[in-house]
Amino acid sequence: MIESTRPDHQDKAQELLELLLPHSGNSIRVGISGVPGVGKSTFIESFGLNLIADGKKVAVLAVDPTSERTGGSILGDKTRMNNLSINPKAFIRPSPTFGVLGGVNRLTRESINICEAAGFDTILVETVGVGQSETVVSSMVDFFLVLMLPGAGDDLQGIKRGVMEVADLLVINKADGINEQPAIAAQNDYTHALRLLTADTAEWQPQVLTCSAILNHGLDEVWQQILKHHEIQNTNGQFKSRRQTQLLDWLNATIEQQLMNDFHSNEAVVNSRKSIRAQVIDNTLTPVKAARKLIQIHSESKYRENKH
Repeated sequence: MIESTRPDHQDKAQELLELLLPHSGNSIRVGISGVPGVGKSTFIESFGLNLIADGKKVAVLAVDPTSERTGGSILGDKTRMNNLSINPKAFIRPSPTFGVLGGVNRLTRESINICEAAGFDTILVETVGVGQSETVVSSMVDFFLVLMLPGAGDDLQGIKRGVMEVADLLVINKADGINEQPAIAAQNDYTHALRLLTADTAEWQPQVLTCSAILNHGLDEVWQQILKHHEIQNTNGQFKSRRQTQLLDWLNATIEQQLMNDFHSNEAVVNSRKSIRAQVIDNTLTPVKAARKLIQIHSESKYRENKH
């Protein structure tokens, strides 16, 4: 219902979310990012099954890129996590990005709250893994984990500074077989690189670990780092502060989305847009002036609407 574009569904979804708010927030939210091919799905399946064996209930919110041409998404995450998807203590929800940047979709926050209200105590948010805008997910989760590949060329170019600055942990996956030594070398490189960055808090310095998701090696150490971070955040008050910031980020993102929807659906704007776009294409009007003109049309339309 919350992913429906029907206005009546959206209204009902908000009523439902409001009722669920007192029952949400009781989870550890972990964002998981990494370039395509790093093994995010394999990692999440092994990691999730380990958590379930430890008594946890795990929800996975996986985001697939939406095609610019067709508007469709593959949404094949359940097929890549066969064992986890059939486990009664796991829930996997693949969703399209709907063209939203940041590696998540516009309703990821709502999905997190619903899963928490349903009793899932560990929420794993798998991002698209397509670039530096992945940092958006860090504003939705308590812990941001970035998966890396060993020996993938120039290792220090494999991760952007923006992502490194918000990562709480770097994990080099596929550290097995012939990749074991390259993974250790990459671990040393990234450890040195992280020392050049200022830590988010004095109590937490992001670490670099190695693991093999396919062999289930090193995943327990990853979870221990998450628990340690969670304990520190609770002790110094950062956890509560971070959750409050997440709510304000949600508010601001919603305001921007609502304003955009109102603007593009405005009848006066729709009627004027074609001719103004034609002027931009013909180089008789600059894009900046065209935007201002459309915004003015929208403002005047809203004024007349309110006056009546």
